[in-house]
Amino acid sequence: MGTRAKQVSIYINEGDEWQDNYLHIEILVMLRNEGIAGATVVRALEGFTGNVYPGNKLPLVIQFVDSEENVVRVLPRLREMAPTRLITLQDVDVAS
Repeated sequence: MGTRAKQVSIYINEGDEWQDNYLHIEILVMLRNEGIAGATVVRALEGFTGNVYPGNKLPLVIQFVDSEENVVRVLPRLREMAPTRLITLQDVDVAS
């Protein structure tokens, strides 16, 4: 059995912005500044959110795994940066 942690997934579109910059880049910068172990942005081939088809703005998923303490600490900032986007949390075991 490994160490217990939380995996966070944030579902956005590549055209989403935060303070006139791309949201996914701003989230990565914030996570790095907050000392999160690492994060990945994955671009989908196709997709939609709700009833909105993003056209040439493809869906992105930002994922990171860290301690519950670190996730709880950055979650309010994530909700502020992406207030209308889906953010999920999942318990995971990190293999030693």
